[in-house]
Amino acid sequence: MSALVKKLLNYLLIGILAVIPIVLILQIIIFVKDRVADLFQLVYGYSVSYVYTLLIFTVSFIILVSIGRQIAKQGRPWFIAAFEHVIERIPFLNTIYRVIKKVVNMFSSHDKSIAKEVVYVEYPKDGIWVPAYVTNRFNGKYVLFVPTSPNPTSGFTVIVDQSKIIKSNMNIEEATSFIVSVGVDFNKDKEVSQLP
Repeated sequence: MSALVKKLLNYLLIGILAVIPIVLILQIIIFVKDRVADLFQLVYGYSVSYVYTLLIFTVSFIILVSIGRQIAKQGRPWFIAAFEHVIERIPFLNTIYRVIKKVVNMFSSHDKSIAKEVVYVEYPKDGIWVPAYVTNRFNGKYVLFVPTSPNPTSGFTVIVDQSKIIKSNMNIEEATSFIVSVGVDFNKDKEVSQLP
């Protein structure tokens, strides 16, 4: 009887582990749907008309697409530059805005001036290698963000000498996938074999 219970519990665990990714994706979809529905209700609450609400969302979509197109083709538009000029003069807000902008630009594809590089660094001690995002460099020193698994938005920012890093062929998406999957999604065995 105990062998049957063990087998059933084993199958139950396998089933749970198989369903977890599906449940997580569904939760993300539900969260996004709820936020969009909240936004729709907010707009509809002011206009009390589906026609006006749809019109507002359509106009907003067109404006955002045109802003994105202009940024991709010609650089930032004048009204964003004017907003940034005003924000730069407000203490504390200017720091928050600048940091958020740099982080968003690091992960976006249109800003080529920011390094989108992944390296390996020995952290937290020698002999233990972790992937890190290069966020800045100066005078032979690298500023690295070392993310923690499975949440790549938390981690540590460290400054290391260029001699202490090994360059990786991973891009930001591959490194993030490696971190989120706690190493399961990793096909860079050749790179690992080259680590000292």
